[in-house]
Amino acid sequence: MPPIWNHVQPMENGAYSRVRFALIALLAWTAIGVVFAVPRFASNAAWWFVLRTSLADWWAWGLLVPAIIAVDRRLPIAVNNLRTRLAVHIAIGIPSTLAYSYVAALLQVIMGVMMWPDAIGLGPLREAMKGGLLWNLLVYLLVVGGWQAVQYRQHFLASQLRLERLERNFSEARLNVLRMQLDPHFLFNALNTISSLVVSQPKLARGMIEQLGDLLRLSLETGRRQQVRLSEELEFLGHYLAIQKTRFGDSLHVVVDVPVSAHDILVPSLILQPLVENAVRHGLSTRPGGGTVWIRAAIHDAVLRIFVEDDGVGLGDEWTGDRVGLGIGVTRERIAMLHPTHDAGLQIGPREGGGTRVRVSIPTHTAQAPGDE
Repeated sequence: MPPIWNHVQPMENGAYSRVRFALIALLAWTAIGVVFAVPRFASNAAWWFVLRTSLADWWAWGLLVPAIIAVDRRLPIAVNNLRTRLAVHIAIGIPSTLAYSYVAALLQVIMGVMMWPDAIGLGPLREAMKGGLLWNLLVYLLVVGGWQAVQYRQHFLASQLRLERLERNFSEARLNVLRMQLDPHFLFNALNTISSLVVSQPKLARGMIEQLGDLLRLSLETGRRQQVRLSEELEFLGHYLAIQKTRFGDSLHVVVDVPVSAHDILVPSLILQPLVENAVRHGLSTRPGGGTVWIRAAIHDAVLRIFVEDDGVGLGDEWTGDRVGLGIGVTRERIAMLHPTHDAGLQIGPREGGGTRVRVSIPTHTAQAPGDE
């Protein structure tokens, strides 16, 4: 029973949509017919006769609209080639308006406005040529113009959806590249450290394995989520720093100063680790005696600002703002993609007193549920 219902329900929905569209179209053409009939009520003809004549005229256009749309769809001309399409429709519109005159005459016969002999032969054609040809051609072009507006709207929405999908796929691909680039390097160093501690300091090695396991578990839990709570990112970073502290010992000092009010703010996933890894790897690992990494956060004017600083070797005299590594570059691109119209971004520069300073600015969107992105 359920499989059959799954097939029947879409068919019913499609039929319902078509019936609803037909009723809306009927009401629209009826309203137009009434509007054009009202000014002629003051004439000598009976109002009901005038009304039926006007309704027959406009209902005829309603019947012709599907044919007009079908012809337009089959034109081998690009939608954005307006001049050519207009010229073609003017040529098509003349015989279409003549066909309209016979459809309108047929409806007038059905509604008792015209006698059957008057609706056949050259009668409707003479009436159309006598004074209504240009008006009917104008109505035809208005119908075509309305259909073109619908086409442009659909084309625009489809383009927007494709663009959003491409941006999302690009962002996910860059995130995956970032993970693939960072994880093997980090895991290789971590496993090397564990291997060297297994015999000499097994308790420390066991603790490092536990930290590495928690780190991998959190990485799997976040999955393909583009954004996570800052508290989740700090938890992930905590396991990473614990492993690095085991590797570098007392030569690595870490200061984390993040207010509790910022913990529920959404940030791009895997945003802190590459920044801290850059500070450790490029700033402190080559400096005799190591150094300190500061991770701070503050909220100002509905913008979360995260600072990652180190007192390492710095950026060098030849450094320019355009020269950034893969981790920094991907992080900057992801922030710009997730927050294109806000006061968001990533700036990197020298730290006052020596070292490097990175500032990340993100609008303060707060997560409401564990699965929110």
